[in-house]
Order: sequence, then C-alpha cells, then structure tokens
Amino acid sequence: MTFKTFGPAQYYEDFAVGDRFRTEPVAFDEAMIVAFARQYDPQGFHTDPDYAAKTIYGGIIASGWQVAALTFRSLIDAGFLRGGGMGSPGLDVMRWHKPVRPGDRVHLELTVTENRPSNTRNDRGYVNFDVAALNQKGETVMSYKVMEILRRRA
Repeated sequence: MTFKTFGPAQYYEDFAVGDRFRTEPVAFDEAMIVAFARQYDPQGFHTDPDYAAKTIYGGIIASGWQVAALTFRSLIDAGFLRGGGMGSPGLDVMRWHKPVRPGDRVHLELTVTENRPSNTRNDRGYVNFDVAALNQKGETVMSYKVMEILRRRA
C-alpha cells in the first residue's frame, strides 16, 4: 500500500481520488487520558482506574473525543491543509470501533474519495476523505468521513 506525503502547501489540485495519506502515531498514556477526561469527558472509565476495572472495558480507556482531537493534531503537524485549508462543513459517520488504552499508539490513514470544484466560487474546491485511526496492531479504533474546503491555485 503506497501512501503519499503532504507537500509544503496543500491546495485542492493536490488531491486526486484514490490518494492515500498516513500520519505518524500518537502515543496515549494513562496520565494524559485521565487529564483530558477530567476536563472534557469525566466518565469513570476515563478517569478512575478502580471504577474502570469493573466496567466492560476492564480498565482506563481514552475518550473518543481525545482520540479524534490528538490524531487530528497529528494530521495538521504532518502538513495536511497547510496553506489551502478553508475549513470543513463537518464530519459524517464517526464511529469508535475499539477502545484506545494506555500504551496504544494511534495513527490516521486518509483516502481521497471525491474531489470537485465549487460551482459558485472559483477560489475553492471540495475534497472528501475516508479517515481511519488504527492502533499499533493495525486495528481500526475510529473512523469518519470528512469534507474539506480547499483553496484552489490561482
């Protein structure tokens, strides 16, 4: 499987249907999982090891929102949308397939599924991606579809 790398600037024209991209992994540890959850998702299976041990998860797991936020950060750090990103109208079909646990390393794999120029604004186009977050075992832990609005080259 061949993955492309993000260039120094990313514009609409830089993405073709079928292109695949991969980010570097993000490492999750218990302290960061608990700290994030205490602030943003204070459920016992994210914040309390004793409570979490008695749940269906058998221990602390990361909030799905944390997985989404940190892996998206890895995408931006890799250069995704550098120079051409104009936002997104949102995500579709977001799923959390498997828990992310302390010690897991999660990376993203993106596949371009559609691209089309705007019908009303010549300065932009729309690129759809299927996104999968995979752990170090190659298991999909999260997935979603996203449309990005990207600046077109002049």
